[in-house]
Amino acid sequence: MDQIKIFIELTRLKKPIGYMLLFWPCAWGLTTAYDFSRDINFFLFYLILFFAGSVLMRSAGCIVNDIVDRKFDRKVSRTKDRPIASGKISVKKAIFYSISLCTLALIVLVQFNHLTILLAIGSMPLAFSYPLMKRFTYWPQLFLGITFNYGLILGWTSIESNIDIIPIIFYLGAIFWTLGFDTIYGFQDLKDDEIIGLKSTSIKFKSKPQLFLILCYTIFIICLFLLGLLMQFNKFYYLVLAIIGYQLYFIQIHKLKIDDEKNCLKIFKSNNFLGLLVFISLIVGKL
Repeated sequence: MDQIKIFIELTRLKKPIGYMLLFWPCAWGLTTAYDFSRDINFFLFYLILFFAGSVLMRSAGCIVNDIVDRKFDRKVSRTKDRPIASGKISVKKAIFYSISLCTLALIVLVQFNHLTILLAIGSMPLAFSYPLMKRFTYWPQLFLGITFNYGLILGWTSIESNIDIIPIIFYLGAIFWTLGFDTIYGFQDLKDDEIIGLKSTSIKFKSKPQLFLILCYTIFIICLFLLGLLMQFNKFYYLVLAIIGYQLYFIQIHKLKIDDEKNCLKIFKSNNFLGLLVFISLIVGKL
């Protein structure tokens, strides 16, 4: 039972926000490409596959992140009690867990077409090199956005078996969405990260956080608007898009207090609901 508890803690399974933020772009790409005049069971089956893959890959990613960052985690109050940093589990066993999770994720992946499989395998270097970025650049959140939203492309190709301008525009917008919310998340560790020498957009833009977030979220909204035009979505899509804009500008940006860790975490977690709103907007836009 102790090992199970450690495994759950190691993979953050009790914190669904991580794998949900990985899952939503997959669901968006799938929904955008899917023709709902077809059998809905096929759509639901793929949705379940992407959810399972998101949980598995996010869990494996958490382990790799903790292995790479174990020395830094010991110096940060929020992360010092993580299993690897605190010595509850060895690096060797953690690597075994990560490989096992990746193997299960591969079993899920082979259910898709060849293009999706190749693209997913090609993204692996991005996924596992992300933890190193904060040592070298103030833009690790941008790198995370590129990695985290790759599932949007996979969702599209799982149906269309090609890539065109529509998923690329959507992917670009999603990158800036992640850039914004992960900057908010990073404000929790602002002081500790500065002391130990790590870099982030949270540190780079700490003097003008609202301005930076307005830029990120505006690009996201513009991309969603262009998506609606290109896909010829109905008026209900734009109605939900207005609600999304309200969530971004008046809930997240307006209420943000970067020196309040609980406030930052609460606003960060609200992006799970925003991911759901985008998902709903895509479905109603096709009605």
